[in-house]
Amino acid sequence: MARKALIAKSMRKPKFKVRQRNRCRLCGRPRGYMRKFQLCRVCFRKLALEGYLPGVTKSSW
Repeated sequence: MARKALIAKSMRKPKFKVRQRNRCRLCGRPRGYMRKFQLCRVCFRKLALEGYLPGVTKSSW
């Protein structure tokens, strides 16, 4: 879980656009972020396995 202070800080508009950091919508995690779903890899996997993300299936080969 991300610290509340860092989440609040990331909500503010940065001085320069390149300083913006993508964060997970659910937990606020800055790393392992997937742009298409706006989730981190941990939340993505949890929601996909529970069936909350339509069109996402577990791959096997």
